[in-house]
Amino acid sequence: MSTLPAPSDVLWHATAGDRPKRPALQGDLDTDVAVIGGGFLGFSTALHLAECGVSVVVLEQGGIAWGASGRNAGVVAPMLARGDPDDVVAKLGEEAGNRLNAIVAGAGDLVFELARRHGIECDAEQTGFLQPAHAAVALPPLERRFGQWQKRGKKVDLLVRDQTARATGSDIFAGALLDHSGGQINPVKYTRGLAAAAENDGVRIFEDTAVTGLDQTADGWLLRTRQGAVKATKVLMATNALTGSLWPRLHRSLMPLTVHQLATKPVGEDVTRRILPGRQAATDTSGHPFSFRYDADNRLISAAVSMVPYGAKARMSRLIRENLARRLKLSEVPEEDYIWSGTAALTNDFLPRLHQLGPGLLAAIGCNGRGIALCTALGPALAGLLAEDGEAPPLPYSEVEPISGYFLKRHGPRIYMPWANWKDARDKARNGRA
Repeated sequence: MSTLPAPSDVLWHATAGDRPKRPALQGDLDTDVAVIGGGFLGFSTALHLAECGVSVVVLEQGGIAWGASGRNAGVVAPMLARGDPDDVVAKLGEEAGNRLNAIVAGAGDLVFELARRHGIECDAEQTGFLQPAHAAVALPPLERRFGQWQKRGKKVDLLVRDQTARATGSDIFAGALLDHSGGQINPVKYTRGLAAAAENDGVRIFEDTAVTGLDQTADGWLLRTRQGAVKATKVLMATNALTGSLWPRLHRSLMPLTVHQLATKPVGEDVTRRILPGRQAATDTSGHPFSFRYDADNRLISAAVSMVPYGAKARMSRLIRENLARRLKLSEVPEEDYIWSGTAALTNDFLPRLHQLGPGLLAAIGCNGRGIALCTALGPALAGLLAEDGEAPPLPYSEVEPISGYFLKRHGPRIYMPWANWKDARDKARNGRA
């Protein structure tokens, strides 16, 4: 019995086919590295460790991709949620900043290359990640972002208003940044594929196995579960927003953001010819971002954040479909096929975090809504770090700093969203846009 309910309402799980079930841990075992968490980061790291000849055990409290890795929009967005390359260098220093920028720059290509190399059938479409400007005031920041990434060799284009209208099917956007290395996948199929590839290289995977305690030993760590224990020389916590009571201080260092995703029933060719004819995945620059993309069956997918959790699904269904109709000029939006929610882990500065919680105990958290590309790309760097091949950390180690006033700030999105909606409306009104 899974510790998390089966997400039958999630499009990606519902369309991924039967789930290959791995056993729960029974008894005790030893390994070089134990990975806690069966998502993008956990399996990318495990796979690359196994390729280095390191023995790895992955412990997942529910099923593979049960958390955010299986509940997101499936968008491969190879950019940080906030902050451009120069900002990263200013924050982390030139050497560390350039290292993280290089990881982010190659993140999209790595996702699709791994899918090709390991034969992962995940509806992969490297058609590009499109970031439309919600108003003219957003164009100068997009132009700066374009220039900074272009200088670093990233495959990006800056689209003017008419080009953006043709690319999106809507004339409400002032321009757009197009990152050709991005695109879209079915994230559950992708995560399962990474798991299978890791397993083929000798990684042992246990589902329905929650880690209930971590004890330091003379030669590493003891991971306690209800069914047994794992002795590991090193440990990676890849739990992101689901750290919970395993390491409470770490859990309180993140702001959880619950996002509702909606997939309509499949649309017709009259819609796909006009809206996103190049099949890019799009997320605009709004404070309350408007996203839209298709899945492999031409369901139109979009998202929104609810300010009040009670009865959120019904409200979000209406809101998301109204947004699609208004912003994409749709006279009729198909009824929903699926609606679900997932929790993103946000940091104060929207940069990921790498913590050394003890000797040989690492935690990499804070995807900030960019988990598919970022977590996949952090995997090889973390594998090199854990395998002790002399590789520098992908970003500097930082102290775990619980958010001041966490009890209030964990509800911050509900306070922030009304302000973001007001600001977005003001930006559009200033530019004469609806």
